[in-house]
Amino acid sequence: MRSFLRVLLGLALVFAGTSHLTFARQDFRAQVPEFVPLDEDTTVLASGVAEIGLGSALVLAPRRSRRVVGTVAALFFVAVFPGNISQWLNRRDAFGLDSDVKRIGRLFGQPLLIAASLWSTRGRRG
Repeated sequence: MRSFLRVLLGLALVFAGTSHLTFARQDFRAQVPEFVPLDEDTTVLASGVAEIGLGSALVLAPRRSRRVVGTVAALFFVAVFPGNISQWLNRRDAFGLDSDVKRIGRLFGQPLLIAASLWSTRGRRG
C-alpha cells in the first residue's frame, strides 16, 4: 500500500507540475501570494519544475533514498501551503474553487498530502 501511494503521489506531482507549465498556468498564478519576491509567472514555472522533479524522485528513487525524498516532498507541500491560504483570503477563483467554502475545504487537503509524502516513503522498522 505504501508503494502504491508513493507512486500515485509521484505521478500526481508530475501531472501537476506539467500543468503548471502548460494548460493550468493561469489558474496556478491565482495562488501565488503577494509576498513572494518573484513575479507570478516565474513562481508558477519554478514550482512546476520542482513538482516534476519531486514526483519523478518519488517514483524512481531507490529504496534507501525514499525517506529523504518523502521528507523533501512534505516540506514542499508545507512551503506551498501559503499559496492555498492566499487564494482563500484573496477570494481568487481557480481550479473550480469559486466559493469560500470550496477554497477553505482545499486547505484541509494539504495536511493529507504531507502525511502521504511521509507515510508512503517510510518502510517498516525492524
